[in-house]
Amino acid sequence: MEWYAIDTWIVIVGILAAVSCALLGNFLVLRKMSMMGDAISHAVLPGLAIAFLVTGARASLTMFIGAAVVGVLTAVFTQWVSRFGKVDEGASMGIVFTTLFALGLLLIVQAADHVDLDASCVLYGAIELTPLDVVWRPSIFGAILDVPRAAVVLSIVCAVNLLFVVFFFKELRITSFDSELATTMGINANWMHYLLMTLVAITTVAAFEAVGSIIVIAMLIVPAATAHLLTDRLGVMILLSVILAALAAVLGHITALFVPGWLGFDPAVVDATSTSGMMAVMAGVLFAITLFCAPRYGILIKKFGRIDRAEAK
Repeated sequence: MEWYAIDTWIVIVGILAAVSCALLGNFLVLRKMSMMGDAISHAVLPGLAIAFLVTGARASLTMFIGAAVVGVLTAVFTQWVSRFGKVDEGASMGIVFTTLFALGLLLIVQAADHVDLDASCVLYGAIELTPLDVVWRPSIFGAILDVPRAAVVLSIVCAVNLLFVVFFFKELRITSFDSELATTMGINANWMHYLLMTLVAITTVAAFEAVGSIIVIAMLIVPAATAHLLTDRLGVMILLSVILAALAAVLGHITALFVPGWLGFDPAVVDATSTSGMMAVMAGVLFAITLFCAPRYGILIKKFGRIDRAEAK
């Protein structure tokens, strides 16, 4: 199996999506809101349907705005249901995203039934096709570089998320661990929460088209959870989660290219495996390795550490 320029762009898009998600995912894990990405990725459907009904077209910008608005509303409604309905945060997520998801299905079936909806595309995205949608062709040292639209969009999202984490690191850290303490220090915990949820919604929608819901959900949570097993320092945790997310993206595409051949499948068959799916698998593999081998919280370290202490006594 040979490596082409298109493979490089697939990996770059995967890394940008994974890193964008991982930057914010650390704070979702700390706030015990790990399923918020799942909720938003399901709930954006009515936003897509309404955007189509209003404009009558499937323009990417219109769909993005519609989905992003509904994604933000998902976070807002979840908070309202949890606060005023006196229900658990997880239950409120389930209530909101299932209701919005059902509403989106109803809108599409009743009013926009001719819109193409591919279940595989929703789950796995179309990351293999992203290099074909070129929006920028800069000349570098005389060579024309075809830059995909997904790479441009995700680069902007990744930069915004990075700036947000850097400039609001102190506020995010305090509000994630103790919102009441943040209030006494003059930090508006509610505004930080809604700002974080807004960026989660935008990131989810931006990455959704390219890589699908599976990798968005996986990269929001798994790299952060893996990094949390390796360190208790938030700054180090964020750095490790970014590295792990990028590594999962690279390993995911490599395994998607070579594993089918190892298992006896025809490597020339495009749908022998999915790059996005394998990226999520690799994130899970890295988590599993860390779960067993982490130097402080790993299962093996805890087990053999207890045995050593018992023998020492």
